[in-house]
Parts: sequence; structure tokens; C-alpha cells
Amino acid sequence: MPIKESELILNPDGSVYHLNLKPENISDTIIFVGDPDRIENVTKHFDSIEFETQKREFKTQTGVLKGKRVSVISTGIGVDNIDIVLNELDALVNIDLKTREIKEELTSLNIIRIGTSGSLQKDMPVDSFLISSHGLDLVGLSHTYQIEKFGNPKTEEAFIKHTNFNSKRAYPIIINGSSKLIENFESNITHKGITATAGGFYGPQGRVLRLKLNESSFNDKLDSFNFNGAKITNLEMETSGIYGLSKLLGHHAISINAIIANRANGTFSSNPKQTVENLITYTLDRL
Repeated sequence: MPIKESELILNPDGSVYHLNLKPENISDTIIFVGDPDRIENVTKHFDSIEFETQKREFKTQTGVLKGKRVSVISTGIGVDNIDIVLNELDALVNIDLKTREIKEELTSLNIIRIGTSGSLQKDMPVDSFLISSHGLDLVGLSHTYQIEKFGNPKTEEAFIKHTNFNSKRAYPIIINGSSKLIENFESNITHKGITATAGGFYGPQGRVLRLKLNESSFNDKLDSFNFNGAKITNLEMETSGIYGLSKLLGHHAISINAIIANRANGTFSSNPKQTVENLITYTLDRL
């Protein structure tokens, strides 16, 4: 049955609505960055650029790196944007945009997020690289979809007990990253742990300016969680959305973070741009 025009919105030229992309514009290997200005920091390393477009915060460049076709897309901030980006990317490869029918043979994308984050653990230094073994959904995006396909119930139950989790919040869900991609990108210079994904930058991540928090000790509970050696290492705004939607849609995803702040120690990188550049070159070398 064809998908309705109101559900899968296309531009007059046939491209998907938000990303402004057609199927031929992307590779099956896609790098996510948050900031549109970071696109060129990645693609300056490419041998050539064959396509680029931008609509709102969603900027895309596709080119060739050492003979391999790669796309780089800026997602903007937050899982709401991730929901748009991943659903539209999946539509590009798994829905026939002319007939609006789901294809019989589905394609799996490889999605690599290059992001920045703050560590919650004192022993994780700024300027280090962190691979998210799992994403912890504190936002509730996962509950929008049928989620029987994933979850780590024992760890989730331990987290709820440890934090005395507020029942008014969405039930926390822990989602694995792609074991295939994690194995490829981890090394003796990378750290690994659970990445908590918050619904905002200030209050949802425990920052206080003028507004008081409903639960001021929540970050301390995140810091101290340890279940069979599994710790929450960092806090950001995208990873659980990437992991959850990728797993549901059948794609492979990894989130690699440049640690530019240590929330436990109150420290910040003296040269965050260089740290991000180092992570970009590390990632591209392992594609």
C-alpha cells in the first residue's frame, strides 16, 4: 500500500522534504556531525566532492575518500532532529519514492557519528576519544516506536533502582551500538561506555543558570551507576536516538565522541577544535 503524501513528504524535485536529498545523492556510509560548519572539517580530507546541498541545519556533502564513496550530513542538535534525519535517510534507500512502496530488498547503512561530549567520570580526561557501547534514552523517543527488538532490561532495572528513577519520566531504555562498527573503530587509545542522551543542554543535563532543577542530584546518580562493570561515561543529546532508530530500521551505527569537558572535575579542553580534528582524522583512517 503506498505511503500517503502527508506521511512521506517530498519536495517538487522529488527529494525528501527536510534533507533535500535524492537516493543517488548519498552513499551507504554516512558520517553524522551536529554542526553544519563541521562538514568541511571532514570533507577537506576527501579526494573529491561530487554533491552538496543544504536545507536549514541539514547540510550534506558526498565525495570520495581513498576510493570509497562517503556522505557527511549535519544533523543539528537533539534526538528530534535525529528522528528526521534517520527516517528520511531510510526512506531514500528502502522506499521507492515514485511508487511510495517499501522495497522488498532492504539496504543497511553504516552510520558513524563524530560528536563532542562531556565526561561524567573523573578518570576520563578531556581530549580523549569515547566510543558509545550503548545509548541510554532519557528522552523518550524510543517509546514512540514498537521497541520489542531491543533493550537491556537487567541493566535498565538496575539503573532505575540506583537512581530512584522518577516515574513521571519516560522509562529509560538502553540500546546497543553496532558491534561490527565498534570493533572496527575501537583501539588502545579509545574509551568505551554507556552514553546517556538528554532532552536538552541546560536543565536536562544538570546545568543551573536561573531555573532550579527538579532533581539536582541526578547527575551524581549517573556518575555513580555501575552494573557489572557497565558505567555511564558521558552525557549528550543524540546517541540513543541514533542507536534506537538504526537498530529498528536495520542500520549499523556507532557514536564516537571527542571528550571536550569533564563534568566531574569541572574542566574543559584548552583546544577543543584540535581535539575534534584529531577525532575526525582518527575516524577517517578507520573507514
